[in-house]
Amino acid sequence: MVATKKLVANSEPYHPVSTTLLQQVAQTSVLKALQQLPLSEKSVVAVACSGGVDSAMLALHATLWARLQGHTLHFFHVHHGLQHRAEHWVAQVHDLAQLLEVPCHTQRVQVDLTQGDGMESAARTARYQAFEQLAALTGVQYVLLGHHLDDQAETVLLRLLRGAGLSGMGAMAGQVQRGGLTFLRPLLQTPRADLIAVAQQFAQLTDWEPVCDPTNLQDEYTRGAVRERLVPHLNARWQGWQRVLARHALQSQETAQLLDEVAAEDLAQLDLAADGSFDLACWRKLKPTRQALVLRYWLAQQGLKMPSQARLNDMLKQLRQLHQLGFDRQMRVKHGQVWVCCSKGRVFLQFVSGVENI
Repeated sequence: MVATKKLVANSEPYHPVSTTLLQQVAQTSVLKALQQLPLSEKSVVAVACSGGVDSAMLALHATLWARLQGHTLHFFHVHHGLQHRAEHWVAQVHDLAQLLEVPCHTQRVQVDLTQGDGMESAARTARYQAFEQLAALTGVQYVLLGHHLDDQAETVLLRLLRGAGLSGMGAMAGQVQRGGLTFLRPLLQTPRADLIAVAQQFAQLTDWEPVCDPTNLQDEYTRGAVRERLVPHLNARWQGWQRVLARHALQSQETAQLLDEVAAEDLAQLDLAADGSFDLACWRKLKPTRQALVLRYWLAQQGLKMPSQARLNDMLKQLRQLHQLGFDRQMRVKHGQVWVCCSKGRVFLQFVSGVENI
């Protein structure tokens, strides 16, 4: 269900915010970051707006930016149906949209908790699916996300604690393609404190205030635990740690991109077939570190999640032994919903059923 109208029947009507007022509150580094986005002229853009400080202030700046640049702007709001107070958030987002004179669309979703990925991951999956549906209805090409410097630093911490590899330590990219859409994060160098300051100024001028989601600080959620337990100590002991970790994320992204280029060149030399299979003997000629690198890259190109280090080591060991023992031996290692197989000197993937190659 998509809602496109203001949902509060008894609230006082807002007076639209003029461009002059927008310029008064939105002349910050955020506007400069938006102006540097790689967009074509007069694009159709949406802001993913939850109603919180981060996305609301991105929406505020994007409104001025879109007017100055000639872009068509929409607000996308996703109602996850997980909290009773979420109805109020819908109203707040639509109130902001009316205030800024921007079309607003709300998509209600069902969060699927049956896949075992946890609440945060399941909600994120539902959210991106909703963005794709809304974009199809509105002709949106780009979606702006409100992740900021503090979010990026927290993500690096979480990835580190989970044992992520180099690509994982790159945390959130400034631009990513997903479901035919381009998602952009223009605030990754903007501290949340800057957004809060603008929100306070905006509230004084308009009486509109952002919503507050208490789950962002709840200890049972992983990110909430980081914010409640670790961040206060880091703030007290290491001033500016967010920028250090954000810089580390950027360096990790650059290094991961370089390694992907190396892996792509290696994979191209492995007699890669149209069905995605490659030649084991050619793979065996690579140095051990590049064998692992190209295997990870090959799995990623097939749209698969990265294996654990133990699973990867098992694959590497079996592939190396197969070559030593001859091509008459076969291999099948389960990875998620597929088998990593080797037969007659070719490495390929099969669904777990063993019926269909991918």
